[in-house]
Amino acid sequence: MTDQQLDPIERAWAGVVATARRTAAEGLVVGTSGNVSARVGDTILVTPSGVPYERLGPKDLVGVDPEGNRVLGDLVPTSELPLHLAVYRNSDAAAVVHTHAVHATAVSTLVREVPPIHYAAALLGGPVRVAAYARYGTDELAENMLAALRDRTGCLLGNHGTVTYGTTLDEAYDRTAQLEWLCRLWLAASSVPGLSPNLLSPAQLHDVSEALKGYGQQR
Repeated sequence: MTDQQLDPIERAWAGVVATARRTAAEGLVVGTSGNVSARVGDTILVTPSGVPYERLGPKDLVGVDPEGNRVLGDLVPTSELPLHLAVYRNSDAAAVVHTHAVHATAVSTLVREVPPIHYAAALLGGPVRVAAYARYGTDELAENMLAALRDRTGCLLGNHGTVTYGTTLDEAYDRTAQLEWLCRLWLAASSVPGLSPNLLSPAQLHDVSEALKGYGQQR
């Protein structure tokens, strides 16, 4: 059966599994850390708790409603479900990716906001904020994340990892990858003894944001 022949739920779940495996393959998570979700109408498909991504298949599908009640599948949803639900309730997101990317997590322990060292910050809505630390899986962490996500499509979670969202799984993942690269770049540049990286001004970032509105193939 081709992807086009699958119903929307099955197709979205296949995308969630593929994206979760991609985070592991590209070193953004270790073991069963991190999680991925996608929204189809009023159903949110999310990776289950504690199941290695390579073992996930069609039978492991987990779906919840916007209040977090399980409506599909038998497995327990990720412990970070409050993060995902908070994003969906407060944005037009169709997909959310949460990782423990090494460089981004390291930066989350050093600053309150990722220094604007590269115009890639504009891809996330501007300088990326760091949400105050709270224990994983808590409503407090979800609230801290929402504050950091204000007018942004991604943020860091203090001493924890990253959260990005998008209108597709690919977009959410690409924003995660850009955020990890941005953090890695800043760590590399700021590690040179006796030198400090040049940073972009708010006006320069705004100029990039305007230019990005016409970026890519226009339909």
